[in-house]
Amino acid sequence: MAAVTRSRRERLRAETTEEITATALALLAEGGPDAVTLRAIAREMGMTAGAIYGYFPTRDDLINRLITDVYTSLVDAVEAARDARPPDDAGGRIVAWGQALREWSVANPAGFRLVYGDAVPGYRPREGGVAAEPAHRACMGLTQLVAAVWPQAAPHQPAAEWSDFAPGLVAEVRREFPDLPPAAVGLALRVWGRMHGLVALEVYGHLRGQTTDPAKLYEAELRDLVRSLGAQVQEE
Repeated sequence: MAAVTRSRRERLRAETTEEITATALALLAEGGPDAVTLRAIAREMGMTAGAIYGYFPTRDDLINRLITDVYTSLVDAVEAARDARPPDDAGGRIVAWGQALREWSVANPAGFRLVYGDAVPGYRPREGGVAAEPAHRACMGLTQLVAAVWPQAAPHQPAAEWSDFAPGLVAEVRREFPDLPPAAVGLALRVWGRMHGLVALEVYGHLRGQTTDPAKLYEAELRDLVRSLGAQVQEE
């Protein structure tokens, strides 16, 4: 009976924790970073602020968890889209990753802004950084996409040195992709920039006066990116 009781308590705690993070994200979407307070979350959930502290000792702890959850959701989406394409369709996997990035971001603009844009006032990330695991997956996933096209892309890339990049990034890439040269890291960063750029403009509303079909514009950008890498997309 004790084991069953503990399991029930753990389940209820997990459900309440999920509700807290969902409420925090809704407040972020409605009122921006300033709206995410433990008191506001407690009010929305019909709890006392003191009860919220039983799940998250500080607001920074909540923001840490929120960023990690949101970033993990994004990485899950892009990885699933990539892996739905055949392993030998390097160009198609790049397009799939990019399209999933845009679709997730447009559907979750508050989450995109939390991970990539708007700072939460007064928030101090924990020592060692936030969302290290999903950030690592995203970085290595993009590097994997570049590694698949590197043989044909390499002749057209500018030279680079390992010292051009942050030591932490260099260590991760050299551990997981020991055959890649530093120029491939530079290419991965540029690929990320091209994928991210139009998405950020759309999420922040800067394309509203320029195009009626941002999805079409973005797909054209992705296909141009693939061509620039010397790859093709296998048509389904």
